[in-house]
Amino acid sequence: MTDSDWKQKCAQRKQAQLESIPKEWIIQCPPDNQLNVMAVPAECGLLSARELEITNTVDVEVILRKLHTAKWSSFEVTTAFYKRAIVAQQLTNCLTEIFVEKALARSKELDEILKTTGRIVGPLHGLPISLKDQFAIKGLETIMGYVAWIGRYADSDSVLVEILYECGAVPFVRTNVPQTLMWGETYNHVFGRTVNPFNRYLTPGGSSGGEGALLAMRGSPLGVGTDIGGSLRIPSAFCGLYTLRPSYERLPYYGAVNALEGQESISSVLGPMANSMSAVKLFTKAIIDSQPWNKDPLVVRKEWSEKEYQLQFHGGGQQLCFGIMWDNGVVKPHPPLHRAMVMTKEALEAAGHKVIDWEPHRHLEIYKNSETIFAADGGEDYRIQCALSGEPLIQTMSPQENAHESALDEPLVKTLVGEPHHRSAYELWQLHKEKRDLRKSHLDHWQATLNRTGTGRPIDAIISPAVAYPAVPHGLNTDSFYTTLCNGMDYTTSVFPVTFVDSELDKPHSPHEFYNHEDEAIYQLYDSKLFDGCPVGLQLIGQTQEEEAVIAMTEIVDEALRAFKAKTNQR
Repeated sequence: MTDSDWKQKCAQRKQAQLESIPKEWIIQCPPDNQLNVMAVPAECGLLSARELEITNTVDVEVILRKLHTAKWSSFEVTTAFYKRAIVAQQLTNCLTEIFVEKALARSKELDEILKTTGRIVGPLHGLPISLKDQFAIKGLETIMGYVAWIGRYADSDSVLVEILYECGAVPFVRTNVPQTLMWGETYNHVFGRTVNPFNRYLTPGGSSGGEGALLAMRGSPLGVGTDIGGSLRIPSAFCGLYTLRPSYERLPYYGAVNALEGQESISSVLGPMANSMSAVKLFTKAIIDSQPWNKDPLVVRKEWSEKEYQLQFHGGGQQLCFGIMWDNGVVKPHPPLHRAMVMTKEALEAAGHKVIDWEPHRHLEIYKNSETIFAADGGEDYRIQCALSGEPLIQTMSPQENAHESALDEPLVKTLVGEPHHRSAYELWQLHKEKRDLRKSHLDHWQATLNRTGTGRPIDAIISPAVAYPAVPHGLNTDSFYTTLCNGMDYTTSVFPVTFVDSELDKPHSPHEFYNHEDEAIYQLYDSKLFDGCPVGLQLIGQTQEEEAVIAMTEIVDEALRAFKAKTNQR
């Protein structure tokens, strides 16, 4: 295929996407130089007052209660979120598949079942749910950012979609991803670049960046993304959202398309993204309660544990002890991240919990091991998929025009991993062995905090940045050191929003002794005015297979922060 052939295929597919939008939902968009577009859905005139009320309801428990009592119909809720999703698409380019008729027909069917039987179909009855562009839906294309995958229609639903239908949900849009998935940003040749609605000069993160931008604009009440090195947590932190990165094989991945298929040392996992922790809990419990191990042979046969949610292994949640990772010894966080950690520490202490300093342990070794596993095929997986269409492999997420300058010539990860080559099976086995040894070493280090907590237990969880900075200009998201730790160690992890960048409060820190050239470049990137108003989130790291406890502890942290901000009049 020639250069013009693959470009023409992209243009035709993008035009088909535009034609799938109802013409009456096209709005007058603000000029490109309006960077913050968060207020546009309320101001554009497309949504009625009732539709704004529905879509501004961030607590999914409230939405479900009104759906299940027929105070709101699934048809009107799905229509409201669909309109708002289409507004978000016009402002941020966050969507891929738009299938209005299919979704609205599903919502009418659910309304009719409730009307005639008086019963709901399942725990998510009537709820519209957005999905990252990996989760196959029968009859729809699953392109996943590759030109060669245009025209590939799924002949069956992925297991997650099967379960969502059984739970009564309404899948209604799919969201944009980067080519290869292995970027912390969101750009591909087919659908283009997704931007951050808080500041369109900045990235929403990746690879679940389409979900991040959509949910930030309240274009969906609940979305599903995936994470192999931070792809749930980075967009959630950049877009002011909550998420859960579960442990390997706790939730069903079968039937979803992916990059690096066959690489099973560090599993990609799926998880919810939302504007509330209630949505994170409801989704996780609903999927686990469906007994997904009966549909996906890899899923751990572990029922939802109410005892674990009540923190039976964490003192009943009465006095928790958290370790704060102020700095991972690889890159130092920007001032807003430091302030967010100080706020969280003070909020937890005010709520009666304990906070001690976490001492990073072999962090760079863990990161290098993980990244070397990811690069074990020497990039062949990406090259094969690109060669099918002739499209080039994307080498940078920076825009061709008006790219933000950076002092970083080469990300540290490339220096660490070295030149890509095909590793032998024996070499890969040694990486797996090293990973097991690192997991044991890190677990022992965690357990040793028993001597410092004063609770009779090791620390209950770690609180740290998810990324060293707030959302950055396109092409400049190089830091995944904080997130990949959790993928390599398989720690269940959440992200929760804390505050927003304040150019008055978040002045640049004095230069420190830099750990490496990337640490120095990230320090030089900070500009309080550039980042002003952007969300600042942190991650809460629990241990393996601790989904219930991590959800509960995140709720405790979230509640403590709300009380603290109300008392101190902070945002």
